[in-house]
Amino acid sequence: MTENQKNLVKATVPILKEHGVLLTTHFYKRMFEHNPELKHMFNMGNQQNKKQQTALAMAVLAYAEHIEDPSVLLPVVNSIGHKHTSLDIRPEHYAIVGKHLIASIKEVLGDSASNELLEAWTIAYEQLAGLMTGHEQSIYQQQTEKKGGWAGWRPFVVKQKVKESEEITSFYLYPSDGGPVADYIPGQYISVRLFLPELNLLQPRQYSLSCAPNGQYYRISVKRETGSEHPDGMISNRLHQHIEEGNVIDLSAPAGTFVLDAQKSNPKVFISGGVGQTPLMAMLEELIAKNNTDSLPITWIHGCKGTTVHAFKDRLQELQEYSISLKKHIFYDSKDQMVANTYQGWVDLSLIKDDVLLPNADFYICGPAPFISKHYNFLVENGITKQQIYFEEFGPASLQLN
Repeated sequence: MTENQKNLVKATVPILKEHGVLLTTHFYKRMFEHNPELKHMFNMGNQQNKKQQTALAMAVLAYAEHIEDPSVLLPVVNSIGHKHTSLDIRPEHYAIVGKHLIASIKEVLGDSASNELLEAWTIAYEQLAGLMTGHEQSIYQQQTEKKGGWAGWRPFVVKQKVKESEEITSFYLYPSDGGPVADYIPGQYISVRLFLPELNLLQPRQYSLSCAPNGQYYRISVKRETGSEHPDGMISNRLHQHIEEGNVIDLSAPAGTFVLDAQKSNPKVFISGGVGQTPLMAMLEELIAKNNTDSLPITWIHGCKGTTVHAFKDRLQELQEYSISLKKHIFYDSKDQMVANTYQGWVDLSLIKDDVLLPNADFYICGPAPFISKHYNFLVENGITKQQIYFEEFGPASLQLN
């Protein structure tokens, strides 16, 4: 890009800050009207709740702000790349997106969108698409080179369907071809693709793998969204209500950047809310299975409504018997069966500071955005460095913690 073209792109930053979601909303509406087949690839729930429009607006803004040196966005590119490969997004899809994005800029900005500006954004987008597709190709290659690995969609059989609590059910998924399954790093997710008769669409959703790698099957543990007719809850409800043992569903290969660094021998603190414990359970199982955990302090902190919806509480007890250094603190929203190390109310780290603020510990947080923000800020205010904290919000990223 020329310096003039970079300046033209940077000049749109104030507009993107004020009207970015308006632009991306127009873009998605336009794209789905002209290319309705792409509805099978996008989470239509995130279209209705505006999460996808907001996430794209933030990404476009960040790219415009860093057009001089896009390399600073590589961590974001990596995270988005993992999402894209889990949805089987390919280079040809970038061409479609680019066409509608440039057209949307022209239609939304009107007379303000000069030919020079549109040309600058076209070149900028092509540069970004090249960066993304190149990175995603390397992820696809890594996935296919693994034993039992693959790219795209692969059919799996539901061999077990196990109720973990009143809200959460686990699905044990085995390859229908009888082959091995690729290992993964605890914390990663897979995409599940089901046909939704209500929408007359195939719909993908990401679910964290809730057990340590074993080479034979994957396990996802899914919360039922009671009474939800919103697309965001339809896949979860369909899994609970219609998918039974023996059914076949399509999966993508494991992906994701919120992962356990099991090589580090420093203390680990896991903080979760509700179904946010699923990727952390995989991390905990891996730590205890692969390490001498008697000398590795591990703190498990979890919050949920009560005992009837508390999934994996028996499994946690089993793991505690394997590792005497594992401490747990459970918070129940309402008054419940209060035993040792259980508390009434929402998760409050200030009540358990001695077991939380461990020197040189790594902290893993998973749950809804307000949950993450609250505990991230508490840790930072109490001397934990930002580099020690890892977190993941379910759905398109909307959380900005600086």
